[in-house]
Amino acid sequence: MDVTADRDFDDWADILAFHWEAGVDVAIGEVPVDRFAESAAEPSRPRAPAAAARDAAASGAGLAPRSPAPSRNQPAYSSAPATPTLVTQPPDEAVMGAREAARAATSLDELKAILDGFEGCALKRTASRLVFADGNPAAKVMFVGEAPGRDEDQQGLPFVGRSGKLLDLMLAAIGLDRTSAYIANVIPWRPPGNRTPTPQETAVCLPFIARQIELADPDILVCLGGPSAQALLGTTEGITKLRGRFMDYDTGTRTIRAIATFHPAYLLRTPLGKRFAWRDMLAVEALLAGKGAS
Repeated sequence: MDVTADRDFDDWADILAFHWEAGVDVAIGEVPVDRFAESAAEPSRPRAPAAAARDAAASGAGLAPRSPAPSRNQPAYSSAPATPTLVTQPPDEAVMGAREAARAATSLDELKAILDGFEGCALKRTASRLVFADGNPAAKVMFVGEAPGRDEDQQGLPFVGRSGKLLDLMLAAIGLDRTSAYIANVIPWRPPGNRTPTPQETAVCLPFIARQIELADPDILVCLGGPSAQALLGTTEGITKLRGRFMDYDTGTRTIRAIATFHPAYLLRTPLGKRFAWRDMLAVEALLAGKGAS
């Protein structure tokens, strides 16, 4: 038995398990690329005097200068694809571009098409696909989370993983399902490794979800989780203080009632929070039934 081989295998298994738990579950490229070497590489170096003299002599004789020989440490060719140069807009320009693009949409279908072609958010380059919405856009209640996860990124629909199954149970508890509710996220592209979206990424995506809410025109807006509530309701309060209180949300065409509750992913990690989420869902049910909001 090769004990060394078994130890190496265990080490690699631990490394893979670490990356999986951290959310790294998709390989972006076909082959590894050394980004440190790319950043350290200089754009150009002056040629040595002897090499410059040879090139000058060759040019005078009508010959092409000789290309430098590859370094011993540098392969003569590389099978790695060239890394494309990504043009990034300044933050203010990206946000202004998002606002103009969102305003141009006159329907949800147009808004989805505009988002498909929008290049102002870097998350689009690492996500598999756009996660726009699910459910019934004509529903009276709209649920908005923060950003897609791995399952959502693969299927192109919000809340389809473990969190989505719990959300379905929460909807069923008050007589709703995906035919009587509309579901979306503030961020329509999955952040790499399920990391938290940056304030810049949220600012760029905010005009689109605001326009999506305006076009869907629900009677009630339910913010799932603190980041969603903070982005849409313009507050810095945490979800523990925000949840359970009805507030006004201006859609751009009218004012509707909005409430924040715990995100299903949080409830999976903290089951004790389910009793508070249940109270919030009952409040939504009462408002839908026309019994008012406290």
